[in-house]
Amino acid sequence: MDTRPGEREFSNGDFYSGELKGSLPHGKGNYEWSDGTIYQGDWYEGKISGKGKLVWPSGAKYEGDFSGGYLHGIGTMTSPDGSVYSGAWRMNVRHGLGRKEYVNSDLYDGSWKEGMQEGNGSYSWTNGNRYIGNWKNGKMSGRGVMRWANGDLFDGFWLNGFRHGSGVYKFVDGCLYYGAWAHGLKDGKGVFYPAGSKHPSLKKWCRSLEYDDTGKFVLSRSSSINVEELRSLSTVTPSLSVKTSASGTSKTLSERFRDENLRNSDPPPSDFTCHGPSFKPARSSGSDQREGQVKNRVVYEREYMQGVLIRETITSSVDRSHKIRPPNVHKQVKSRSFMTFLSGERNYYLMLNLQLGIRYTVGKITPVPRREVRASDFGKKARTMVYFPRDGSNFTPPHKSIDFSWKDYCPMVFRNLRAMFKLDAAEYMMSICGDDGLTEICSSGKSGSIFYLSHDDRFVIKTLRKSELKVLLRMLPKYYGHVGDHENTLITKFFGVHRIKLKLGKKVRFVVMGNMFCTELKIHRRYDLKGSTQGRITEKIKIQEKTTLKDLDLAYEFHMDMLLREALFKQIYLDCAFLESLHIIDYSLLLGVHFRAPGQLNDILEPPNSMSDQESVSSVDVGMAQELSIPPKGLLLVTHEPNSVNTAPGPHIRGSTLRAFSVGEKEVDLILPGTARLRVQLGVNMPAQAHHKLDEDKEESATIELFEVYDVVVYMGIIDILQEYNTKKKVEHKCKSFRYDPMTVSVTEPKVYSKRFVDFLQKVFPEEG
Repeated sequence: MDTRPGEREFSNGDFYSGELKGSLPHGKGNYEWSDGTIYQGDWYEGKISGKGKLVWPSGAKYEGDFSGGYLHGIGTMTSPDGSVYSGAWRMNVRHGLGRKEYVNSDLYDGSWKEGMQEGNGSYSWTNGNRYIGNWKNGKMSGRGVMRWANGDLFDGFWLNGFRHGSGVYKFVDGCLYYGAWAHGLKDGKGVFYPAGSKHPSLKKWCRSLEYDDTGKFVLSRSSSINVEELRSLSTVTPSLSVKTSASGTSKTLSERFRDENLRNSDPPPSDFTCHGPSFKPARSSGSDQREGQVKNRVVYEREYMQGVLIRETITSSVDRSHKIRPPNVHKQVKSRSFMTFLSGERNYYLMLNLQLGIRYTVGKITPVPRREVRASDFGKKARTMVYFPRDGSNFTPPHKSIDFSWKDYCPMVFRNLRAMFKLDAAEYMMSICGDDGLTEICSSGKSGSIFYLSHDDRFVIKTLRKSELKVLLRMLPKYYGHVGDHENTLITKFFGVHRIKLKLGKKVRFVVMGNMFCTELKIHRRYDLKGSTQGRITEKIKIQEKTTLKDLDLAYEFHMDMLLREALFKQIYLDCAFLESLHIIDYSLLLGVHFRAPGQLNDILEPPNSMSDQESVSSVDVGMAQELSIPPKGLLLVTHEPNSVNTAPGPHIRGSTLRAFSVGEKEVDLILPGTARLRVQLGVNMPAQAHHKLDEDKEESATIELFEVYDVVVYMGIIDILQEYNTKKKVEHKCKSFRYDPMTVSVTEPKVYSKRFVDFLQKVFPEEG
C-alpha cells in the first residue's frame, strides 16, 4: 500500500502530521504528545524506526537511531542537567561504545553494558586525575591505571572502585612501591624503592595497558568517539517492531522515555568521587609521599595489614631488583592455567574431559531418590564406567575433546556425602563445570600432586597416586560414618573421586575436595603443621605472598576464647582417634590466618563515608605504631543472629555455630568493624589473638616488628589423610623423621604420632593460665 501525506488528531490530545500507510504513520512524520513531547523523524508501520529526533518538555533531547519504538543504534542524548552521551544504544539503554560528558565536565570514554560502564574505558576528572582500564557494573574493576594530577601513578588491579590486588605505585619524585592492596588499603607484603635506588623496569607493566613508562597514556583508538564511525559498525533493523496502533504505541513510548530520561540525567557516578584519592589529592600519597623523600640505595621490604605498616626489613636494592614481577592475575596466587598440565594439547582435553565427566556423573545420580548406603555401594563393583566418543553416543553428548574413558567411584556414596555436606547439585556442577574453567595452583609439597581451583574458589581438585586412591577407597566406609556422626569434623571433605583415561594415554585420578580458605577475608599466612622439626622450615628465599609455611616458620601463639578452644580440641581428639583406627599418620593441620590491623576497632566510630576514602587509614611510622594500645581490640563477639549473617553451607562449612564463654556461653557471630559480620564455626571464622613469640637466641635482624599482638581470624582443617603406614618398613621410615628410635616403636606408632600432633597444637593454641 502506498503512503500518503495526512494528519491525525487523537482523542487524548496527541497529534500526528506526516506520511501515512493506511491509518498508521509510515515514512517521515512529526508526532506531538499532549504533554509537549515532540518526535520528528522516520516511522515504520506505526512504530518509530529509523533516524529521528525526540525532545522532552524537561529539555532533554535525543537525536539518532530508533528501532521498534526504542532508542536503538547510534545516537546522542542531552540530559536536562547538561550532560551529553554520544554512542551506542540498545533498547533505550547505553550499550556498546560511547562517550559521556558529565555536567561537571568529567568525561568517560569507552564501553558500556546495560547502561553502565563495563569493559575497557577511560575516565577523566576535572581536577586532572585520569583512569584507563577495565570496568564492571559502572566501577573500576580489573586491570587499570590511575594517574593523579600531582603526577603519582598506580598500575594494578581494582575491584568495585578500589585498588584491590597486586600493583605498583609510582610517585612523582621517582619512588616506587610494589605490593598488594585490599579494598583500597595496602594489605600484604610489598617492597618500597626510594628515589635513586635500583628498581625493576616498569615497561613490562605498561605494555599491556597501552601507556609508556613515563606514565603518558596512549589509546589504541581516538580518545573521542565519532558517532558516524560508530554508526558504520552498527546495523539497525526494524526487527523489534510490533504491530500496534499509533496512538497506543506513542503514548507508551512517551511514558517510557520520561522514565528513561530521569535515569539518563544522572550525575557522575558517586563511586568515582569517593573510592579514589582523586578528590583528596593531598592525601592520595599520604605518608608514602614522605617516604619518597628518602633517596638512597637501600629498599624496604614491608608488610601492611588494612593499611597499617606492621613489619619492615631494610635490604639492598641490588638484591631485590630481580625478584619483583609484574602482576598478571587478579588473585594473589601463583597460578597457571589448566592447559599447562602435561604437554601439548592434552592439558586442554583433560580439563574438558573432567568437566564432561563430572557433569555426566552428577546429572545421572542426582535424580535417583536418596537412600541409605549399602555395603555394596562401597564395593569394587560400585563403579560407573562410560566411554565418551567425540561424536557422542546414546548415553553421552558430542564434545570438542578427544575420545576418553571416564570412571566414577562409589557414585551413591559421594552423592549422599554431597547431600550431607548440604551442597546443591546444580551449584556444584556450575562451580566446576562452568565456562570459566579451572586454575592450577602451584604446590611445594613432596607428593608431586597437582592442584586445581574452581573459578569461584569453592573447590580444590587434586591428582592422586594409585596408592592414595586405594587408601581413600579402603577408608571410605569409616569416613562416611565419621563425618555423618561429627558435623564439626575438621577432616577434609571429599565430594567425588574420578579417573580419566585418554586415548593411548595414562590414567589420571582425581579427588574433589572443599577449599578451606574459601572466604571473603584475605588469608595473610598459611601453615602446614605436623608437629615435627625435621625438615619443617621454609627457605627464606622461597617465601612468596601465598607460600604455605611449616612448623618452624610459625612465630605466633594463638589465644582463643575458652569455649572456642575447648570445642576445637574436643574435635581434634575425635578426628585423631579416627585416623589412628585407620593406621594413618603424617597428616597435617592446614592453618590460615587473617590478621587485623591494630586499632581497627576505632574505625567503627568513624562515619560510614570515611571508610570509602582509601587513604583514610594510611601507613604509620615506627613511632606512631609503638604508641598504639596493646593488646588490640579489633574483633567483637556478639550473640548469633541467623538473619544477620550468611548461613548458607559452603564447601568447608557444615558444622554448628559455636558458643563463646565471653558472651555468656551463647552462640556467637564475629563482627569485623568496617568489614563484615560472620558466623563462627569450627575451623571457620574463629577469632583469636596472635602473640608474636620472641626468640632471645636469634641474632639481631634488619626486620623491625612494629607489633607483638594481633587480632586474627583463623581457618583450619586436617589434610593429607591418605598416607597409610601399616607395615614395619614404613613405620621405621617415618619414625626417623620424628627423631624416634625405630626399635622402640611398636604397632601403636599412629597413636604416638597423634599424641605428638596434639601436643604441638596445644602449644600453638595454649590454654589461658
